[in-house]
Amino acid sequence: MKTRIFILKIILFSLRQITSFAQEKVISIYSGEIPNSKEAPLNYQENRDSDGLFTKISVPTLTVYTPEKKVKNGTAVIILPSGGYRVLVDEGEDFAKTFIKHGITAFVLKYRLPSDEIMQDKSIGPLQDAQMAIKLVRMNAKEYNIDTNKIGFVGVSAGGHLATTEATHLETVLIDNKEKINLRPDFMILIYPVISFTQAKVNATIAKLLGTNPSEETLNFFSNEKHVTANTPPTFLLHAGDDERVSVKHSLLFYEALQNVKVNSEVHILQSGGHGFALEHPTRGDKWSIWCIDWLNENGFGIQTKK
Repeated sequence: MKTRIFILKIILFSLRQITSFAQEKVISIYSGEIPNSKEAPLNYQENRDSDGLFTKISVPTLTVYTPEKKVKNGTAVIILPSGGYRVLVDEGEDFAKTFIKHGITAFVLKYRLPSDEIMQDKSIGPLQDAQMAIKLVRMNAKEYNIDTNKIGFVGVSAGGHLATTEATHLETVLIDNKEKINLRPDFMILIYPVISFTQAKVNATIAKLLGTNPSEETLNFFSNEKHVTANTPPTFLLHAGDDERVSVKHSLLFYEALQNVKVNSEVHILQSGGHGFALEHPTRGDKWSIWCIDWLNENGFGIQTKK
């Protein structure tokens, strides 16, 4: 009898764990026609390979992860995964699980990858999706018990470029927003982000978004350190000093720009780790997430650190 009770307790505990980390639902971010789109070729079908890399995304979605009610604190993050605008890395769930442990509702955005096959202007497709994502989250904040003043972006690598493009070009609205919803993220968490297209070039990423011969004007527009203002959201930055794919200079340029206009910001430069370590840094593990939670708490986003 005791054995049966013990087994039942294990099953119930496991179900609670599954519930705590389960995705709630997947939402198509556009209810009608997708802006800036054109009819896709018949062979243009979304694909996820064995390495967890998505390609040919034509219908952008948000996957919702909600924390347990007892820890929910009203803060939310919209996670913009990495992939160099070439693929989309299936890493959002891991990041989401980390945030919901601390009471933060997480939304993982599967944004469209730049493509002349499905877009009239591929350079603005991902940005439209980021704008629509934050609009949708703010419009439905009551449903998810979210404070509309505590919604931030988590941008990873090229996702960091997308996050900072949205946050530094607030006057460039590329979606229907007749409701005049605020599209500004309240904070940003940038993990080894791409920032500059002029001072620390990432040629493959630039080519995917802008083509092989972008104008100087276009490169300047998408060099987001050049567009930081006092209205740019508070930002937490994390980078490895030995990152050979996306130079640490990207984070340093953005941090310097934030400091120049006195925007609250914090940067952590790890001596090693390369690119793409996510929550599995070889020597620090996921310790950076605690620094991040502490930073959020310090800036008034209502987080309680769990160590």
